[in-house]
Amino acid sequence: MSMTRSELQDAAAKAFDGGLPPDAAQSWTLITDMGWLMMAVSEDQGGLGLGREAVGVIHQALGRTLVAGPTIAQMLVIEALSGTGQDELLGRAMAGEVMTASLSEGLTAVPDADRASHLLLVEPERVALLPTQRLGLTARATWDKTRRLFDVDAGEKDGIVLAQGEAAVALGNRLSMLRSLALAADSLGGADAALRMTIDYLETRRQFDRPLALFQALKHRVADMKTALVAAEALFWARADESDADAIRMGAMKAHAANVYRLIAEEAIQLHGGIGLTMEHPCHLFLKRATLNAALGGDADHWEEAAGRRMLTA
Repeated sequence: MSMTRSELQDAAAKAFDGGLPPDAAQSWTLITDMGWLMMAVSEDQGGLGLGREAVGVIHQALGRTLVAGPTIAQMLVIEALSGTGQDELLGRAMAGEVMTASLSEGLTAVPDADRASHLLLVEPERVALLPTQRLGLTARATWDKTRRLFDVDAGEKDGIVLAQGEAAVALGNRLSMLRSLALAADSLGGADAALRMTIDYLETRRQFDRPLALFQALKHRVADMKTALVAAEALFWARADESDADAIRMGAMKAHAANVYRLIAEEAIQLHGGIGLTMEHPCHLFLKRATLNAALGGDADHWEEAAGRRMLTA
């Protein structure tokens, strides 16, 4: 299947047009019906074979509309299954059976673990898929209510071994890159939506009988936000197309995208005159999601340390 980025962006933009955030169950049905879970899977395995760029477009759209659910985690499981001969499980995952994975290190911050049939366990030299029936789950309270996260006690960690040794190391790196790509895309989509919402507000809100958008100081702040977003998007698409990108480079890109998201979300609330702090207005949802995105998959300190250690050993 062949589809340009702009065509996919148009299709994704039309998929969600309701309130923020949309209903989680309806969103999951729509995501599976549109085949978004199989975007990066090769066509000979029943997927669409559209690669990392398509995954980026999808997660940008989900971030823009604050879609809830375990889509990022599900795609990590699908990536792990697609290269390990587990075709039956792969088909079930692409069809929408919830299978989840951690969005952080260890078995913490696992989305929708209480709904999942399986959990992906990534260790330094072993990647396995564990049935969730025997796992201990503890709900994790978060500021961001668009995601449901759990900490998991895997016990003896029995399950289906997908990779061991060097193969597990290589698979773990691919999964880390995909997680960073998805979180970065989610961040940039959310940042774009928050910025558009802010511009719309400034164009309609009046002060001294003039729209706020005509005030020079506010124009400069919005221009700075737009500049930061465009630069982060350029870096993102460059990394998405990069054949030799690795986990550290992708992680650094994700950290930058999340920081830009948080900056724009904070500015958006200020430029809304504080209205974004009220539960009746969706603006605060972007700040909460931005804050969580900055922590998931390794924060800026984590990736800066990883890059520094690699430089010292080079």
